[in-house]
Amino acid sequence: MIHFDNVTKRYPGGHEGLSNVSLHIDPGEMVFLTGHSGAGKSTLLKLIGLLERSTRGQVRVGGRNLTRLRRRQIPYHRREVGMIFQDHRLLYDRTVFDNVAMPLVVAGLGHAEVGRRVRAALDKVGLLNKEKVYPITLSGGEQQRVGIARAVVSRPPVVLADEPTGNLDPELSREIMQLFERFNQVGVTLLIATHDLELISRLGRRTLTLEQGRLLRDSTA
Repeated sequence: MIHFDNVTKRYPGGHEGLSNVSLHIDPGEMVFLTGHSGAGKSTLLKLIGLLERSTRGQVRVGGRNLTRLRRRQIPYHRREVGMIFQDHRLLYDRTVFDNVAMPLVVAGLGHAEVGRRVRAALDKVGLLNKEKVYPITLSGGEQQRVGIARAVVSRPPVVLADEPTGNLDPELSREIMQLFERFNQVGVTLLIATHDLELISRLGRRTLTLEQGRLLRDSTA
């Protein structure tokens, strides 16, 4: 599903966010990505989501070689990859419904189908009764749930999460991880960046550890 072959990402000025990283994640796996701040976790996720491109090496997702993907094909690729961010990145002048609906509207789905999918996604994250409110009125945990609903509403086979529990207390963090596990149970491939080692050890999943842009360790539970 996700394959890195000697991937390097060099930024202007010469800094390497990733250095010769090779890894493979099978369809339906739930994998954690960890490492110190600046280790390259976010860079790796951005390469999968094509928010950035690699400098050297090949990145393949779902059989597509992202290195060769043309600009006009990028939006189609991103529909196959749901992304969840620590800071939610919600639009506070839009309702919860409108925030979650955005990927579907961009994809050109009809009004009825958008409504059906958005309400199904909100139901999965326990926010069906919040569709008409604005994100500013929600708690941090609820806002993160809106971000998760938006990431999965288009039913992508791959979901990436960048420090999704970084601003949440331990109880809310457990609830978010339970959501991810439920998505994984229905076949979604998940790659979750976090430096919450206690959370990782408790869930007992495969963990990729980065250090200074290199893959230091690949630990299988």
